[in-house]
Amino acid sequence: MTTSPAQSGAETPEQKADRIAEARRKRRANQTVRNLIGSLIASLAIVMFLVLVVVRPEPTPPAVDYLAAAAEAEASLGTAVIAPIVPPTWSANRAELAGSGGVDEWAIGFITAENTFLAVLQGFTDEQSWLQDALRDPGAGDTVRIAGVEWQRYDRRGVEGVGLREIALVTTTPDSTVVLYGTASDADLDVLATAVAAELPPVD
Repeated sequence: MTTSPAQSGAETPEQKADRIAEARRKRRANQTVRNLIGSLIASLAIVMFLVLVVVRPEPTPPAVDYLAAAAEAEASLGTAVIAPIVPPTWSANRAELAGSGGVDEWAIGFITAENTFLAVLQGFTDEQSWLQDALRDPGAGDTVRIAGVEWQRYDRRGVEGVGLREIALVTTTPDSTVVLYGTASDADLDVLATAVAAELPPVD
Protein backbone atom coordinates (compact mmCIF):
# COMPACT_ATOMS: atom_id res chain seq x y z
CA MET A 1 0.00 0.00 0.00
CA THR A 2 1.42 3.43 -1.07
CA THR A 3 1.47 6.31 1.52
CA SER A 4 1.02 9.91 0.30
CA PRO A 5 3.38 12.68 1.55
CA ALA A 6 0.50 14.20 3.48
CA GLN A 7 -0.25 10.87 5.20
CA SER A 8 3.43 10.22 6.00
CA GLY A 9 3.90 13.72 7.51
CA ALA A 10 6.34 14.81 4.81
CA GLU A 11 6.19 18.49 3.76
CA THR A 12 4.73 19.10 0.36
CA PRO A 13 6.31 21.68 -2.01
CA GLU A 14 3.32 23.94 -1.44
CA GLN A 15 3.70 23.70 2.34
CA LYS A 16 7.43 24.38 2.09
CA ALA A 17 6.80 27.42 -0.08
CA ASP A 18 4.18 28.68 2.37
CA ARG A 19 6.53 28.11 5.33
CA ILE A 20 9.38 30.00 3.62
CA ALA A 21 7.07 32.84 2.66
CA GLU A 22 5.78 33.10 6.23
CA ALA A 23 9.31 33.13 7.62
CA ARG A 24 10.28 35.89 5.19
CA ARG A 25 7.19 37.89 6.15
CA LYS A 26 8.07 37.62 9.85
CA ARG A 27 11.69 38.65 9.18
CA ARG A 28 10.50 41.67 7.20
CA ALA A 29 8.06 42.60 9.95
CA ASN A 30 10.78 42.29 12.59
CA GLN A 31 13.19 44.30 10.44
CA THR A 32 10.57 47.03 10.01
CA VAL A 33 10.06 47.22 13.78
CA ARG A 34 13.83 47.38 14.37
CA ASN A 35 14.18 50.10 11.74
CA LEU A 36 11.34 52.07 13.32
CA ILE A 37 12.90 51.83 16.77
CA GLY A 38 16.30 52.80 15.38
CA SER A 39 14.84 55.82 13.59
CA LEU A 40 13.01 56.87 16.75
CA ILE A 41 16.20 56.65 18.82
CA ALA A 42 18.14 58.64 16.20
CA SER A 43 15.41 61.32 16.11
CA LEU A 44 15.40 61.58 19.90
CA ALA A 45 19.19 61.91 19.91
CA ILE A 46 19.01 64.78 17.40
CA VAL A 47 16.31 66.54 19.44
CA MET A 48 18.35 66.18 22.64
CA PHE A 49 21.42 67.57 20.86
CA LEU A 50 19.48 70.59 19.63
CA VAL A 51 18.01 71.23 23.08
CA LEU A 52 21.26 70.81 25.00
CA VAL A 53 23.72 72.38 22.58
CA VAL A 54 22.10 74.49 19.89
CA VAL A 55 18.92 75.88 21.43
CA ARG A 56 20.34 76.44 24.92
CA PRO A 57 20.91 80.19 25.42
CA GLU A 58 24.31 81.52 26.31
CA PRO A 59 24.66 82.09 30.05
CA THR A 60 24.59 85.73 31.09
CA PRO A 61 28.08 86.79 32.17
CA PRO A 62 28.33 87.99 35.77
CA ALA A 63 28.32 91.72 36.40
CA VAL A 64 31.70 93.41 36.79
CA ASP A 65 32.52 94.91 40.20
CA TYR A 66 33.44 98.31 38.82
CA LEU A 67 33.79 99.91 42.26
CA ALA A 68 36.52 97.42 43.20
CA ALA A 69 38.16 97.94 39.81
CA ALA A 70 38.02 101.72 40.39
CA ALA A 71 39.86 101.35 43.69
CA GLU A 72 42.61 99.37 41.94
CA ALA A 73 42.80 101.97 39.16
CA GLU A 74 43.14 104.78 41.68
CA ALA A 75 45.96 102.94 43.43
CA SER A 76 47.72 102.50 40.10
CA LEU A 77 47.23 106.08 38.89
CA GLY A 78 47.64 107.84 42.22
CA THR A 79 44.52 109.91 41.52
CA ALA A 80 40.75 109.56 41.71
CA VAL A 81 38.71 108.02 38.90
CA ILE A 82 35.02 108.44 38.15
CA ALA A 83 32.92 105.58 39.58
CA PRO A 84 29.27 106.74 39.62
CA ILE A 85 26.54 105.07 41.65
CA VAL A 86 23.97 103.99 39.06
CA PRO A 87 20.46 102.49 39.46
CA PRO A 88 20.43 98.92 40.82
CA THR A 89 18.71 97.76 37.63
CA TRP A 90 21.89 98.60 35.69
CA SER A 91 24.93 96.34 35.56
CA ALA A 92 28.54 96.89 34.57
CA ASN A 93 30.01 94.70 31.84
CA ARG A 94 33.42 96.40 31.71
CA ALA A 95 35.69 98.30 34.07
CA GLU A 96 39.34 98.71 33.24
CA LEU A 97 42.32 101.02 33.16
CA ALA A 98 43.96 101.15 29.75
CA GLY A 99 45.84 103.56 27.53
CA SER A 100 45.57 105.09 24.09
CA GLY A 101 48.22 107.18 22.40
CA GLY A 102 50.15 107.56 25.63
CA VAL A 103 47.05 108.73 27.54
CA ASP A 104 45.77 106.79 30.57
CA GLU A 105 42.10 105.90 30.18
CA TRP A 106 39.62 104.65 32.76
CA ALA A 107 36.50 103.06 31.26
CA ILE A 108 33.26 101.59 32.60
CA GLY A 109 30.52 100.04 30.47
CA PHE A 110 26.93 99.80 31.74
CA ILE A 111 23.91 97.84 30.52
CA THR A 112 20.76 99.76 31.43
CA ALA A 113 17.40 98.38 32.51
CA GLU A 114 16.24 98.78 28.89
CA ASN A 115 19.20 96.66 27.73
CA THR A 116 20.93 99.62 26.10
CA PHE A 117 24.57 100.62 26.54
CA LEU A 118 26.22 103.57 28.27
CA ALA A 119 29.88 104.11 29.05
CA VAL A 120 32.04 106.35 31.16
CA LEU A 121 35.41 107.13 29.60
CA GLN A 122 37.88 109.26 31.54
CA GLY A 123 41.02 110.30 29.73
CA PHE A 124 43.73 111.92 31.84
CA THR A 125 44.46 114.63 29.30
CA ASP A 126 42.97 117.83 27.93
CA GLU A 127 44.18 117.24 24.38
CA GLN A 128 41.43 117.73 21.81
CA SER A 129 43.00 115.08 19.59
CA TRP A 130 42.28 112.46 22.25
CA LEU A 131 38.65 113.54 22.44
CA GLN A 132 38.30 113.50 18.67
CA ASP A 133 39.61 109.92 18.60
CA ALA A 134 37.45 108.86 21.56
CA LEU A 135 34.25 110.05 19.90
CA ARG A 136 35.26 109.34 16.29
CA ASP A 137 35.31 113.01 15.19
CA PRO A 138 31.98 114.14 16.67
CA GLY A 139 31.90 117.59 15.10
CA ALA A 140 30.34 120.52 16.91
CA GLY A 141 28.33 119.93 20.06
CA ASP A 142 25.72 121.87 22.01
CA THR A 143 26.29 123.21 25.52
CA VAL A 144 23.88 121.85 28.13
CA ARG A 145 23.79 121.96 31.91
CA ILE A 146 22.96 118.82 33.88
CA ALA A 147 23.14 118.52 37.67
CA GLY A 148 25.01 121.80 37.89
CA VAL A 149 27.72 120.70 35.44
CA GLU A 150 28.30 122.15 31.98
CA TRP A 151 28.55 119.51 29.26
CA GLN A 152 29.07 119.44 25.53
CA ARG A 153 26.35 117.26 24.04
CA TYR A 154 26.73 115.34 20.77
CA ASP A 155 23.71 113.60 19.23
CA ARG A 156 24.53 111.42 16.21
CA ARG A 157 21.68 108.96 16.35
CA GLY A 158 20.89 107.84 12.82
CA VAL A 159 24.40 108.66 11.56
CA GLU A 160 26.20 105.68 9.98
CA GLY A 161 29.52 104.50 11.32
CA VAL A 162 29.27 105.86 14.87
CA GLY A 163 28.74 102.44 16.46
CA LEU A 164 28.01 102.70 20.18
CA ARG A 165 28.75 106.43 20.21
CA GLU A 166 25.28 107.54 19.13
CA ILE A 167 24.94 110.14 21.86
CA ALA A 168 27.58 111.64 24.13
CA LEU A 169 28.26 114.19 26.85
CA VAL A 170 31.69 115.66 27.57
CA THR A 171 32.99 117.66 30.51
CA THR A 172 36.38 118.26 32.11
CA THR A 173 38.04 118.08 35.51
CA PRO A 174 41.33 119.78 36.44
CA ASP A 175 43.30 116.72 35.24
CA SER A 176 41.01 114.78 32.90
CA THR A 177 38.35 114.78 30.20
CA VAL A 178 35.17 112.85 31.03
CA VAL A 179 33.12 111.35 28.20
CA LEU A 180 29.74 109.67 28.55
CA TYR A 181 28.49 107.89 25.46
CA GLY A 182 26.25 105.09 24.32
CA THR A 183 22.99 104.01 22.72
CA ALA A 184 20.59 104.76 25.58
CA SER A 185 17.73 107.21 25.82
CA ASP A 186 18.20 110.85 26.78
CA ALA A 187 16.62 110.08 30.14
CA ASP A 188 19.15 107.34 30.94
CA LEU A 189 22.02 109.52 29.74
CA ASP A 190 20.82 112.25 32.11
CA VAL A 191 20.71 109.71 34.94
CA LEU A 192 24.32 108.78 34.27
CA ALA A 193 25.38 112.42 33.92
CA THR A 194 23.77 113.24 37.27
CA ALA A 195 25.55 110.31 38.93
CA VAL A 196 28.89 111.35 37.39
CA ALA A 197 28.35 114.98 38.44
CA ALA A 198 28.23 113.81 42.05
CA GLU A 199 31.72 112.33 41.56
CA LEU A 200 33.32 115.43 40.06
CA PRO A 201 35.46 117.76 42.16
CA PRO A 202 33.71 121.03 43.09
CA VAL A 203 34.30 123.97 40.81
CA ASP A 204 35.90 126.97 42.55
